[in-house]
Amino acid sequence: MTRLAKRLAGLEESVTLLITAKAAELRAQGRDIIGFGAGEPDFDTPENIKEAAIKAIRDGKTKYTPVGGIPELKDAVRAKFSRDNSLDYRRDEVIVSCGGKHSIFNLFQAVLEPGDEIIIPAPYWVSYPVMAALAGATPVIVQTTEAEGFKMSPEVFAAHITKATKAVVINSPSNPTGAAYTEAELRRLAEIALRNKVLVITDEIYEELAYDGFKNTSIASTLNELKANCVVLNGVSKAYAMTGWRIGYAAGPTEIIKAMTSIQSQSTSNPASISQWAAVEALNGSQAFIPAMVKEFQARRDTMVSALNAIPNVSAFKPQGAFYVFAKVSGLYGKASAGRVINGSAELATWLLDTVGIAVVPGSAFGNDAYVRLSYATSMKNIAEGIKRLGTAAAMLG
Repeated sequence: MTRLAKRLAGLEESVTLLITAKAAELRAQGRDIIGFGAGEPDFDTPENIKEAAIKAIRDGKTKYTPVGGIPELKDAVRAKFSRDNSLDYRRDEVIVSCGGKHSIFNLFQAVLEPGDEIIIPAPYWVSYPVMAALAGATPVIVQTTEAEGFKMSPEVFAAHITKATKAVVINSPSNPTGAAYTEAELRRLAEIALRNKVLVITDEIYEELAYDGFKNTSIASTLNELKANCVVLNGVSKAYAMTGWRIGYAAGPTEIIKAMTSIQSQSTSNPASISQWAAVEALNGSQAFIPAMVKEFQARRDTMVSALNAIPNVSAFKPQGAFYVFAKVSGLYGKASAGRVINGSAELATWLLDTVGIAVVPGSAFGNDAYVRLSYATSMKNIAEGIKRLGTAAAMLG
């Protein structure tokens, strides 16, 4: 039997994708499953975007494109950064990849190597530490607490910087907590990163999904000097309900973008041509779809948070953005039902799926076992029924 590469030791499939796949499998078997696991909007891609893709097919735009994206899409990305973030980039400072995850993977491969450390605040998106490890780097996990708003303070950031620190990841709004940094908070983090020559990697895929009037700020725009020491990651999947189209993009220093393009040229080559033309329309066309979606998400958030907080031994952090609630469920640990003791978030998630047919993602996958993540990118009907089931399950544990 062929021996696998050592870098794969301990590598597992994304927990969020596993939960979603398991829920789909149970539904196919006839089980009534309510899924709170998926990290994608339940809205349809807007018609103008779909029509742009259809037109691209009819116009024969179905061939290979430049590796890092068609000029039209790079220009649309540049216009978006200028319009929304007051950031100006040249074409050679932008790359388009096969989804936001692909952009991050390419970036980590381009800048990280054995001996490097990368600071990752927890709770974190499940793939950051894994991607860093695959690049040979050491993820330095910085725990944040609900009392801190799940945000890393400048003092804590500074305390974790060593001579080996190469980069830091900022994800705002965050997956899984929905926490978002203010402009002032980001500026203080930027100052520390600049002073210590730490590359700032800012994942802004949930940028458009913010609530209660909160305005997201890109850390790259907080200090003029930071832009040359920062890579901004974004994509069309969340804001435009285009998860399956697989278009992400990044902007940053030319040498980093060039390296990412070289890596992409030897792996996937260009993103799908049709998806790129759809993304041009998404970024350049009407943005009216977004406020309507955000309004609905905010209503769902409020409903879910209120319902969760009414369940004994469960509490919910109210997110500022994204479409997840990070719910504290450790009050249920150590309790049992029919002789089955719940000892952590993974066991709870499995038990909830088996017992009451709801799919949640264990907090252990995000670096905090006291919580589970629930997505409210689903209908109000599903939210009401799903949280009702969770309440029933909690009452079963004695």
